Amino acid sequence: MNTKTLMYIVKRFFLAIVTIWVVITVTFFVMHAVPGGPFTGEKAVTESVKAAMEAKYGLDKPLGIQYLTYLKDVVTKFEFGPSLKQRGRTVNDIIADGMKTSVKIGLIAAVIALACGVILGSIAALRRNKLIDRIIMIITTAFVSMPSFIMGSLLLILFAIKLGIFPANGAAKNGLVLPVITLSLYPMAYITRLTRSSMLEVLGQDYIRTAKAKGVSGMKIIFGHALKNSLIPVITYFGPMLAGITTGSLVVEQIFAVPGIGRAFVNSITGRDYPLVMGTTIVLATLIVIMNLIGDILYKVVDPRITLE
Repeated sequence: MNTKTLMYIVKRFFLAIVTIWVVITVTFFVMHAVPGGPFTGEKAVTESVKAAMEAKYGLDKPLGIQYLTYLKDVVTKFEFGPSLKQRGRTVNDIIADGMKTSVKIGLIAAVIALACGVILGSIAALRRNKLIDRIIMIITTAFVSMPSFIMGSLLLILFAIKLGIFPANGAAKNGLVLPVITLSLYPMAYITRLTRSSMLEVLGQDYIRTAKAKGVSGMKIIFGHALKNSLIPVITYFGPMLAGITTGSLVVEQIFAVPGIGRAFVNSITGRDYPLVMGTTIVLATLIVIMNLIGDILYKVVDPRITLE
């Protein structure tokens, strides 16, 4: 590893820390600026009981003190405090339980999206303007244009309600099949289009024509040169995409009643569980920042000609 690459990694790592700090700060003050409070909707709660509950969770202290305490706990111990609605449970426990399911379906969906997207994109590029290319482009355009909540609802109605092949509840046996398919369709279609356009550009480069003129086999040209160099934009997209679907799709997990972090996040918003809202937001943002950093570093691995500055 040369000095420029090392300095680039250090610089990006520092920017990542600053970004996460900004997310923590903005999320904290925005949540505390929301009208009402976590105990506003509680039934039959007197002012004295409400004051006692706020004192118990430290909400009676000045906002600046609350912020410094929260920031210290997150940075030094990576703790987000107790849940205000799920009594006896911490935000870390809730996030950990939700991530078990979200990470599982997210990783499976990401692998399916990457494998199918690269394969279909390569086929479309190598068969440009042929029938198979047009079919792939029509299908991927439909998947990219269709929101996940519509796709999920259609799959739910068709395969769970009408045909009864898969259960509608994500917590049941084989209940994660439809959520995985729903989560993988959009990124698969996007990766397909990225791979196709990138490979078409690479196949038109001078070094590819030179390799063909020297008699290099088509398979070696495709897999040894064209495909490898065409994966750079795919890596750019794959990092944040992996973080997003691994953390959990809010809409998809709600549609299929998946007990993941996305569903827990939605419930925390409706229940005004501020620590859980802030904790899940910070975890998601941290994953996206880390994946972006890893993706930038992988540029150098895929294409050594790239200079990281």
